Amino acid sequence: MKKIALLAVSLSMASAIFAVNEKQESIVNKAPTIIPAIQKWDGLTDTLYFSGNYKIKINNRKELDATSRILESDLKTIKNLDSAGKQFTIELNLKPSAKFENDEAYTINIQNKKIVITGKTKKGVFWGTRTLMQMLFVGNNKIPCGEIYDFPEYQSRGFMIDAGRKFFTIDYLKDYIKILSYYKMNEFQIHLNDNGFPQFFDNDWDKTYAAFRLESETFPGLAAKDGHYTKDEFRELQKMGQMYGVNVIPEIDIPAHSLAFTHYKPEIGSDKYGKDHLDLYNPETYYFCDALLREYITGEDPVFIGPDVHIGTDEYDAKESEKYREFTDRYLKYVETLGKNPRMWGGLRWLKGETKVKADNVVVNAWSYDWVDPFKSLDDGYKLISTCDTWLYIVPAAGYYRDYLDDKWLLENWRPEMINSKETLPDNTPGLLGGMFAVWNDHCMNGISQHDVHLRTLPAVKVLAQKLWRGKNQDYDYESYKNLSLKLPEAVGVNRLAIVSNNDEDLKNIPSFKESEHFDGQKSIATNIKELGYGYNVSFDIKPEKDNRANTVIFKSDDSRLLLNCDDSGCLGFERDNYYIKFAYSPKPDKWVNIRIEGTSRGTNLYVDGKLYEKLEDKRMRSSLNKHKRFDYMNIVQTFVFPLQQIGDKENGFKGEMRNLKIDTGSN
Repeated sequence: MKKIALLAVSLSMASAIFAVNEKQESIVNKAPTIIPAIQKWDGLTDTLYFSGNYKIKINNRKELDATSRILESDLKTIKNLDSAGKQFTIELNLKPSAKFENDEAYTINIQNKKIVITGKTKKGVFWGTRTLMQMLFVGNNKIPCGEIYDFPEYQSRGFMIDAGRKFFTIDYLKDYIKILSYYKMNEFQIHLNDNGFPQFFDNDWDKTYAAFRLESETFPGLAAKDGHYTKDEFRELQKMGQMYGVNVIPEIDIPAHSLAFTHYKPEIGSDKYGKDHLDLYNPETYYFCDALLREYITGEDPVFIGPDVHIGTDEYDAKESEKYREFTDRYLKYVETLGKNPRMWGGLRWLKGETKVKADNVVVNAWSYDWVDPFKSLDDGYKLISTCDTWLYIVPAAGYYRDYLDDKWLLENWRPEMINSKETLPDNTPGLLGGMFAVWNDHCMNGISQHDVHLRTLPAVKVLAQKLWRGKNQDYDYESYKNLSLKLPEAVGVNRLAIVSNNDEDLKNIPSFKESEHFDGQKSIATNIKELGYGYNVSFDIKPEKDNRANTVIFKSDDSRLLLNCDDSGCLGFERDNYYIKFAYSPKPDKWVNIRIEGTSRGTNLYVDGKLYEKLEDKRMRSSLNKHKRFDYMNIVQTFVFPLQQIGDKENGFKGEMRNLKIDTGSN
């Protein structure tokens, strides 16, 4: 009887387990977790295991061909796909007649080995592909069945980069188009000219750093010699942006921040307010500005191919408010007559006057309480983008504004209606288009690198993407958001942070030189790892020969170099972003020494034979007295992303021997 009773209990338990499993299988899938979070989700119960055996179908080849090609390329980057699995179909449908929330809305239907992405416009379809790529990454190639209906709350979701004071390579800007697009940020404003502060350059305007970053044929030699974009490069950048759903907005900043132009043409600079101000009373100023804008906007193959052009117009001296307003009105109208939608920085609250300034079809970056009256601006007919300096300005390593945005506060509190620190617009205010954060490289020649800027701006892209797309329609859990943010890649195929795992097979294949390796000045060993981001330790033994030339390469990548005889000083050092940074250490010829380089986001540390020799961090430079008769200070940044793309160099490699190469990336 006991055995029968036990059997009955076992059968009962088995039935219960079966019932629980059956119930679990019918649980409706939760919404996918991505950034920005989707608006609406209707879950089913199945899960699809995406395989490498797929085909892409599109219903409008002309409009969706670029989207299809980008998606196909992105899917090829996914690892661990089983190409022997049952075939998937991904359908891209353009449906202009669809009744969607707005032109960027899309749907994704996932079931029965089929993924159908539908948008009213090709941009909506493209955003659907970005959602799909994030879902595949988060789910490790598994995606829940169900239907997504998604759309942005705000139409302008942007990032402005100051390339005038700090040069960024065209490849960097292209990667940022991919990054912005991956998080559905749709505007990329590129500030093409600016200058430093004269107190850091002996209070001499002629010595003060200034740069304009775009090739000019009308004014040969105007483009900065230490870095600029050709016309073709800038055209291609904008075309790429159009394919990725990102509007690249060029900005030429006039009539202040214009020292690059007055260096080139001194007669148009102001003798009264400083040479970074254009002389608004000189006819030559208007000839120059007309010709420069006309060069890029007009012609059979214009350089500015997008719909918008930004003319700056911020921070001119208030003593010339009427003349400033006249100038601003003139160039807003001029840009429009050339066929573009004009944009400007807000300045009319500070520069008050009677002269009317064009408002119709003008977009204003509302950046400061002192400079922009949002209520009057909207009443006058301007459209606004919330770009408040208090919360949304990054000035790397400057000690003012923000070094990093406060992503926790922004996620939990900020919204674009908070137009400045004292004024908040009502919800759904007509004319408020959205928001934009900005990185300003005010301290020219301070050693900041592209990598340092990227470290600051990537988290900002993600948190603003979340708030500008999703709006107020979510209770935000910061810890969950942060975990997801850290998990997601920068974009498909982009790794600007240079994160490499210690377990990476390519890293393991880099030769360790257990037996010493001789380098003859022309020997180069290539690897499959470009560079290591901050948190690394790299050590090696080296015995240099006597006759190493200036800047001989020990390690090299496309972006940086570790050097012997750096800048012909005899010292060990490195170069990146056109900066040569030296350690106060010279390896002795024909003697073995152990070198260890440690890189952090604060600086670079050198160890010699196991002992800390020098820390390159927390360096400051004092300025000359500024206009307020006090000193300013500039923080000097001496960080170094370690190059591993090649060891030695065929043209100027080091001469000597190396052994015991050891690499710790700081990431497992």
